Amino acid sequence: MPEIRLKNISKRFGKFVAVDNLNLDIESNAFITLLGPSGCGKTTTLRMIAGLETPTEGSISIDGKVVFDADKGINLPPNKRDVGFLFQNYALWPHMTVYQNIAFGLENLKWDKKRIRERADELLKMLRIEQFETRYPSELSGGQQQRVAIARTLAPGPKVLFMDEPLSNLDAKLRMEMRTELKRLHKDTDSTFVYVTHDQLEAMTLSTKVCIMENGVLQQYAPPLVMYNEPANLFVADFMGNPTMNFIDGKAEVSGCEAEVAFGAIHGIFRSSGPIALQGEDCVLGIRPEFVDITEDRGIEATVYSTLPSGMETTVKLDVKGTPVTAVVFGGVDYPVDSRVHFVFSGKAILFDRAQGGKNVAEGTVQFA
Repeated sequence: MPEIRLKNISKRFGKFVAVDNLNLDIESNAFITLLGPSGCGKTTTLRMIAGLETPTEGSISIDGKVVFDADKGINLPPNKRDVGFLFQNYALWPHMTVYQNIAFGLENLKWDKKRIRERADELLKMLRIEQFETRYPSELSGGQQQRVAIARTLAPGPKVLFMDEPLSNLDAKLRMEMRTELKRLHKDTDSTFVYVTHDQLEAMTLSTKVCIMENGVLQQYAPPLVMYNEPANLFVADFMGNPTMNFIDGKAEVSGCEAEVAFGAIHGIFRSSGPIALQGEDCVLGIRPEFVDITEDRGIEATVYSTLPSGMETTVKLDVKGTPVTAVVFGGVDYPVDSRVHFVFSGKAILFDRAQGGKNVAEGTVQFA
């Protein structure tokens, strides 16, 4: 399976820059997710790799073969790049049966009937849709239609499979089931998957690596758990995780690996394993909700603003002298609104530098007086 390399890729529509100088190496057999808010450039990036959009600058290679180079005038069409594309609306032929939809592309490639039958049977079994072989798309559920679309895309054996928000039309329960199927499919096919989504939960659960973008600029490219635990900046920290990370604005005085931090009337000590590269006083303390432990009488006093119990866990919104703090309590626990509680920070905290555009400058622990 191929490695994909993007070098200095940019795409401009007039004066608007959709993708700005993107460099990306996608390893063979990887499951890469392009993640970010609407308009960040993720779909444009996917379409440029697939050959559906022409970059303004840069070069793209697939499996060591240059498929686009702005300087050399190389631009191979999609059918010469050996890739498959799964669209958001599935794009199944409504007048064809499931089998005919899968076989259609192979017939155009002049495969013989026996080979088409064998390949279709293989895919029908892999995706567990054998019983729907003679049905039409209108007779299938959304999840079944998606499996047919995947089978049709995989039929010619593409080196790379591109997917543009393929689960967005499904209900929440079916989306969860299809995430499981896609992850298993990636393992079974040994293909390289490139997946576009704005849903960070999909990116976290499916990917071997996540490429998160904002305004056409790459913010971080890393495995999902690395991105969750070691975000490069405030944007990444805010985008990854649900409930989102707590961000508390304050001031800090740095001395080596320690910093005295003040957040309104709250003061504490931030300790890092290495030097803290804070350029000014303005900082943001970031801490995940699962590291906010609610106690009976130890730590900082707070008021319960609201609670969101879900059975397995409860999300608790706290008001700390006007500063909102979110905690996650595991188990069937609930707290009365407006009740008084205390909390401590029990896990890793991150210090972000406002002067450097929200850059992550230190990771460590914080203890409040």
